Amino acid sequence: MPRKKAVRKSTKRKTTAKRKTTRKKGSPTPKNPALYARVKAEAKRKFDVYPSAYANAWLVRTYKKRGGKY
Repeated sequence: MPRKKAVRKSTKRKTTAKRKTTRKKGSPTPKNPALYARVKAEAKRKFDVYPSAYANAWLVRTYKKRGGKY
């Protein structure tokens, strides 16, 4: 018995409404740059290796603790 060939459906889409695309907005920027700079300078003095994941985690935690927002 011969096999039947698979029938491909059309790849064209019939859309009436446009889709909303969400774009990544990039990295968050601190709302209080002066406070962020002070905490960053403190992190550079506190840690031997800067930048590092540990130092940056401390920086973000301390910045938020002192009232900073992103």
